[in-house]
Amino acid sequence: MRRERTQRQGYSLMEAMVALFVLAVASTGLLLATRAHIDSVGGLEDRVTAQWIAENRLAELNLGDPAAAQAQVEMLGRRWRIDVARRATDDPDLIAVEIAVSREGGGASLARLSGFIDAEASA
Repeated sequence: MRRERTQRQGYSLMEAMVALFVLAVASTGLLLATRAHIDSVGGLEDRVTAQWIAENRLAELNLGDPAAAQAQVEMLGRRWRIDVARRATDDPDLIAVEIAVSREGGGASLARLSGFIDAEASA
């Protein structure tokens, strides 16, 4: 009597281990890529917020708003430091300003904005 060959069903232990190893390596790579993307989005959010703060400060300076004298502001639940540098121009009616915004306690500025304000508004 001849024995019939039985077909294999399922995977061997070695095949399953190799598949799990490949899945683990791919998952680690995906996790690292996701973390890098989240960090870059967070940095972009900070730079956009800093730019908004700089634009708001330039508008406040042009309006002569007393709040423009503050060196710190809170926006989106974070504290921000604002540095305003003024210098004279050839036109006595205009003052050149450069506004730098950084996170409170942070080193480098995240946004810089140059503009002009009316000399009477800054008095």
